[in-house]
Amino acid sequence: MKVLVSDKISDKGVEILKKAGLDVDVKTGMKPEELKACIGEYHGLVIRSATRVTADIIEAAKNLKVIGRAGSGLDNVDKAVASKKGIVVMNTPGGNTITTAEHTIALLFSLARMVPQATASMKTGKWEKKRFMGVELFNKTLGIIGLGSIGNQVAKKAQGLEMVVVAYDPFLSDDRAKALGVEKVPLDELFSRSDFITIHTPLTPETRNLINSETIRKMKNGVRIINCARGGIINEKDLYEALKSGRVAGAALDVFEKEPPEDFSLIGLDNVICTPHLGAATEEAQENVAIAVAEQIADYLVRGTIRNAVNFPSIPADQVARLQPYLNLAEKLGSFAAQVFEGGITEVTIEYMGDVSELNTAPVTIAALKGLLTPILEETVNFVNAPFIAKERGIEVKETKSAWAGDYQSMLALRIKAKDKERYFAGTLFSKKDPRIVQIDNFAVEIVPEGIMLLIYNVDKPGVIGNLGSFFGKNNINIARMHFGRESVGGTAISVISIDSPVTSRHLDEIRKMPNILSVKVLNL
Repeated sequence: MKVLVSDKISDKGVEILKKAGLDVDVKTGMKPEELKACIGEYHGLVIRSATRVTADIIEAAKNLKVIGRAGSGLDNVDKAVASKKGIVVMNTPGGNTITTAEHTIALLFSLARMVPQATASMKTGKWEKKRFMGVELFNKTLGIIGLGSIGNQVAKKAQGLEMVVVAYDPFLSDDRAKALGVEKVPLDELFSRSDFITIHTPLTPETRNLINSETIRKMKNGVRIINCARGGIINEKDLYEALKSGRVAGAALDVFEKEPPEDFSLIGLDNVICTPHLGAATEEAQENVAIAVAEQIADYLVRGTIRNAVNFPSIPADQVARLQPYLNLAEKLGSFAAQVFEGGITEVTIEYMGDVSELNTAPVTIAALKGLLTPILEETVNFVNAPFIAKERGIEVKETKSAWAGDYQSMLALRIKAKDKERYFAGTLFSKKDPRIVQIDNFAVEIVPEGIMLLIYNVDKPGVIGNLGSFFGKNNINIARMHFGRESVGGTAISVISIDSPVTSRHLDEIRKMPNILSVKVLNL
């Protein structure tokens, strides 16, 4: 079998592929049309971030069985199209955890003591000792947004520096936070208390522009902000204005809305230090991910073993056809639930009812956990590590089975608990293959779980649907589907609206101000 390595990786990774008996070609720097022209002859593809594996390239990949990313991010792979074609997409989660955490700490020190600015000054022959007055890290409060694997490592290192660590992570249980030795706080409290703020969340509809002019106003005067996570989480124009005014004393940025940046006005500010997305750029990390992805691809192509796949669990081939629709339903249901649920999850019960209860449901449970955790941790979650991540985050996982499924042949439900709340989400298959969400708490619904959706709670009164329809028409946003449910006449109702284009924070604010609207949330499946 043939493997194409289209981005530069460590020679040790290439050697592992060759020793496994695979025919390996290393062709880096290809243009998309060149990759499309040659991809048809390969069974495996190894990439990093430079190669974009788009739908048309996947369609041309007639023999491709596996795509392996030497790293965690998979924004450059069309996973949905790959999954439809049965191509396994693998990554190497955790390979850059230590490296990115260390880079965060390096930027933290550099920001506090203005090391890059002082270096640049001296290189011009100056001795500006009074100009570069820094601040100590000792006893300062570090606010960590997102306490996944990287955020966890940053917390440990900051505790070693005797900093006070507070953290915001809506999916982290109180017990887990206590075990990590950090104080879990609401986001607004983190903003108001922190001397330094570091971001370690994926870029999702919920986190896009999380740091903006409004949230900056909630922060301490003279706060310093670090981002080694994803560009787009910080609104760069708003940060620029806050840095210019002195509201934010300094920023350290490794990631940007557009990479490489086209507008260098933010980067040009004296109180900004920056690096060109170097979070994972160490010899050790690049060697680790190259070795890992090579071993994973060799295992799959030579021995048929799937490891660290983001779109397929490891299940016997003869069960794939029967289980695949339920795997898809479980993952969609988990992702929907995660984006709706608010609070630190302590317990998840997956309920199997009807025909599905007679199947081997272990892979389906893993798919539900992957769906539940992916909106929180993005590319670090796959079908292998989802149960371990759930355990690490203090989430107890249970299963129940019942032959009774009410009006349906099969049903799959998630019962999610936090300390003071419980929510229920149920789904089924239409035509034995198409996933539908049919219950949210006490609301009977019929939702196609795909694309961009708005989940709206409102008072069941005339005019709500008309107002929403007029709003979307006025803003040239096309409605793909609308689903409704209510508990009782005149009580609380639920609307799930699928739309063809994203909405902005301004759109959401306008909807919230409409008569009888109780809440609105953006979901992306």
